[in-house]
Amino acid sequence: MKVSIIGATGYTGEELLRLLSSHPQAEIVAITSESQTGAAISEIYPHLQKFYDNKLVNMQQLDEVAAASDVVFIALPHGHAMEAGKKIVAKGAKVIDLGADYRFRDTSVYEKWYKLPHTHKEAKAVYGLTELYRKEVQSATIVGNPGCYTTASILAMAPLIKLQLVEENSIMIDAKSGVSGAGRSLGLNSHFTEVFESVKAYNIAGHRHTPEIEQALGEIAGKEILINFTPHLIPIARGILSTCYGTLKSGVTAAQVDDAFSSLYQEEYFIRLLGRGGYPATKNTRGSNFCDIGWHIDSRTNRVIVVSAIDNLVKGAAGQAVQNMNVMFGLEEQLGLTQPPLYP
Repeated sequence: MKVSIIGATGYTGEELLRLLSSHPQAEIVAITSESQTGAAISEIYPHLQKFYDNKLVNMQQLDEVAAASDVVFIALPHGHAMEAGKKIVAKGAKVIDLGADYRFRDTSVYEKWYKLPHTHKEAKAVYGLTELYRKEVQSATIVGNPGCYTTASILAMAPLIKLQLVEENSIMIDAKSGVSGAGRSLGLNSHFTEVFESVKAYNIAGHRHTPEIEQALGEIAGKEILINFTPHLIPIARGILSTCYGTLKSGVTAAQVDDAFSSLYQEEYFIRLLGRGGYPATKNTRGSNFCDIGWHIDSRTNRVIVVSAIDNLVKGAAGQAVQNMNVMFGLEEQLGLTQPPLYP
């Protein structure tokens, strides 16, 4: 397949290049950058030397890039993918957007939370959380790749919602992210001396991943779901740890909770169930496309606590995008994604 990446100099663009270097069916035909046009990508990311020395081209060449591609990954900040997406699909290529522009079925929700007009309402994009939307992804022209917090949180709670084991509006999610989730652009909040030896919550009751989680869980439940979601920034480069709480419905047993996870995920290669009493850790998923899930039941409060861990740049971004690409083109879903996690 002929593959291009729009916005290849960010962390997710770079991670796509790293993963695609071992993909036997993918050939990179173009990579773009607005700020570093003409530079070789290996000059910006020296670890890619001998893998990619391609030079970055300008977005003004988008029509040519799209015409030469079977699929184009868009790794741009929200608000920039919609116009690019229109041009790409007009040239016959498929689109996988790693930003937020194509994640919402109801574009008014996007407009409310992102404070921007949605300019590609007719896109008929598919939400690309592969384990839950695989059939839709297979026939999709445009896929909205999920966010990192959302991937970890939705996968953690989906079995309990699907089998109606928890009170739907009792869900609270406490999630923690490594600093790479803030992107590569310079900013005070991700400055080393601001982050090192510190943990802080941010965007409480207002984080833009909240409606994305509510959308997916609501579709599974068949009704509107409201959650509390609180993100935290922690001083590591990679990783998401999501701790999710829900009140069990009357009469629900521990065995039913166990069965819910095994019935939904036992055939899913990229979901590793650590079982009841399991403790996922970000280090065990680092550099991989795996999502590790463990759960605990607090009989004193009648709550279930589900913990999930992913690498925010892989399963939370580039790895999931490659997984979606494989499904869209009828390839083996694990192709190019079977590297074991990095350790220690």
